[in-house]
Amino acid sequence: MSTSSEQPEKPLHQLLTTSLVDIYVGPENTDWTIHEKLLCYHSPFFRSIFYNKENRESKTKSYGLPDSDDLPFELFVGWLYSRALRYPEAEKDVGPLLDLYFLSEQFQITKLSDDIVETVRAFYHNNETYPGLRRVQYVYANTSEDNQMREMMVNSVARYLTLSDAIPAHWENALKKNGQLSVDIIRSIQQWHLEGRSVPDARDVSQDRGREKVGFSAVEESMSTTEIKDEDVDLDHSKTNGSS
Repeated sequence: MSTSSEQPEKPLHQLLTTSLVDIYVGPENTDWTIHEKLLCYHSPFFRSIFYNKENRESKTKSYGLPDSDDLPFELFVGWLYSRALRYPEAEKDVGPLLDLYFLSEQFQITKLSDDIVETVRAFYHNNETYPGLRRVQYVYANTSEDNQMREMMVNSVARYLTLSDAIPAHWENALKKNGQLSVDIIRSIQQWHLEGRSVPDARDVSQDRGREKVGFSAVEESMSTTEIKDEDVDLDHSKTNGSS
């Protein structure tokens, strides 16, 4: 969304000129013919490819993305022409949106990145659920620190684990293996800025420390049907699709 300090976006009809470019996607080189001005207007990445002096002289009108998949690129083209995203009907539809998010980061389209984060956030909130471990690991494997999708995911997980009576076994294993995720969860909780009086003080013998019994919370042995078991996946070795 434009702010008062930004120029208003050009309407679609002004970006649909006769100049077209071909983007070849995936190992099968699926050919996507796109309006050049529209693509380059929204993407600094493609603007640097098609609008630099060298390519103007050679009249390059094509570019290959062999490591990308067709579905997220199809979602990208849909957003490019409609400026709208397909709301996920089920949790399985979140995966392609994450791949689209990685493309948006590669293509340097901040507005698209923001739209995807808000769509994924709304899906989990509206369905009263949280990102599963596999989703969080996938985002960590394809993003860097201080990324907004990573931040949204870890903030959600921090709330989920804090309000749970027990830690799911697959989450316990993941937190033991991946220190960065554990650190980020603590950082997320710190951002809640809890008042000291609302947090039990283990040093004060006059308090029961908020525990119903002595000892830490239990580790769940069984998996919830809404959680995806993926405890053996390391954050640094998840499948990587569409990453920059």
